[in-house]
Amino acid sequence: MVLSLSQVNQSGLIDLAAISIADMPKILPANSLFGTDGIRGKVGDLLTPKLALQVGICTGLVIKEISSAEKNLVIIGQDSRNSGDMLAMGVATGLIAAGLEVWQLGLCPTPAVATLTHQSEAVAGVMISASHNPPGDNGIKLFSQKGTKLEKKITSQIESKIRQIYENKDKVGNNKFYRSKAWAKNYYRPDLIKNYLAFLEQTLPSHSNFSGMKIVLDLAWGAAVEVAPRIFRKLGAEVICLHATADGNLINVNCGSTHLEKLQAHVLEVGADMGFAFDGDADRVMAVDSRGRVVDGDYILYLWGSYLKEQGKLPNDLIIGTVMANLGFEKAWIKLGGRLQRTAVGDQYVQAEMWETGAMLGGEQSGHILCHHHSYSGDGTQTAVHLASLVRQANCSLAELIDNSFPTYPQVLKNVRVENTEKRSRWQECDALQAAIARAEEQMGETGRVLVRASGTEPVIRIMVEAQESKVVNYWSDYLVKATRQYLGEI
Repeated sequence: MVLSLSQVNQSGLIDLAAISIADMPKILPANSLFGTDGIRGKVGDLLTPKLALQVGICTGLVIKEISSAEKNLVIIGQDSRNSGDMLAMGVATGLIAAGLEVWQLGLCPTPAVATLTHQSEAVAGVMISASHNPPGDNGIKLFSQKGTKLEKKITSQIESKIRQIYENKDKVGNNKFYRSKAWAKNYYRPDLIKNYLAFLEQTLPSHSNFSGMKIVLDLAWGAAVEVAPRIFRKLGAEVICLHATADGNLINVNCGSTHLEKLQAHVLEVGADMGFAFDGDADRVMAVDSRGRVVDGDYILYLWGSYLKEQGKLPNDLIIGTVMANLGFEKAWIKLGGRLQRTAVGDQYVQAEMWETGAMLGGEQSGHILCHHHSYSGDGTQTAVHLASLVRQANCSLAELIDNSFPTYPQVLKNVRVENTEKRSRWQECDALQAAIARAEEQMGETGRVLVRASGTEPVIRIMVEAQESKVVNYWSDYLVKATRQYLGEI
């Protein structure tokens, strides 16, 4: 949906009275509105200006109920999607109606919102982004005062209020609610991004210098287009950028952290020392060494963990990973005397386990890396500069560090699209599919493993097969894809 000029007032905020109930999604999802990474969906379907407005109002009300902070301030950022302005204005309007002051950063990485929320002593942060999803999707991520993703118990309270509004059971659906003299203000603060850049530099060892390094950055037409090149160039690196402007039509399309082919080719073509690919909101990163080999989150955790272990800064030599972490990584880390503890897929699960165990380093194979020495959210740019710093301190190439790390077990991850929400959410109740999984596990024995799960961000079933031999991986992954399509259906 596109907002008309009559629906936006002179201050750039959505006019509450100008949006009809028809602008709201007809039906909220039967299951939780908040998934593993906030609210995410197709713009014009689930994501509408009205929903953004209600999220803003209800978030503001809940935050004011539970917060003892004197500063009623919320930070909002967005990636480059075309729907970003519309949704950011909707959330901002709702927050202001609930009595909170809003600072809008404009285009910025998700971790900039998390960091600046904490630095500015704001009561919450909001990021408008669908991360690695295609341009037609968008989302709303909520952050706490500490810069962590808002806890489930709080998002559940927010969702409860939203559902009450949809059912006309809450006073905020009544226009009298907005007849207040205590409305807060909306400010545009892109100037704060310099504070985030300064923070990134401060997390590195003093006198860090990347001079002599040639680094290729794939910016995915997204949120990293300004920040990542600036920090690398300031540190002295020669920087070559791909997909380097903010483009809401192209964000994540055949580029970025989920499509590394162009980055690999360009690193080889220009003879770069390394390359980094960010996703649309730059909360994760994948690397490529000088030989074009992919350096994923497992390798990054191994290298960063080894450094922290040597420095005595890794409590109990513990790294938190997920069920997707490669067996090769786990065996190599144990050989070094370390411990790997696995969680479900999702950086919020990694974060929770880090808090529980006191671990300082954790992350996902997909490139979400959390280092509590510096911040409490995944930060692709921070991870990239720290990996480059490790290479500089080791006085060798990234390729040499990878040579001396570990061989990975062949691993394949395949997605099967299942549009039927009920079938997707209840796939574990499908006896025939469970029997197919059991057969694969039995045949591979201790030499491999299978992981099947429903995605928390997309309408797909993800199938991971890992084994010592590629032919075994390919056979059983194909087998399970066919079984999933047969028993759950693909549309």
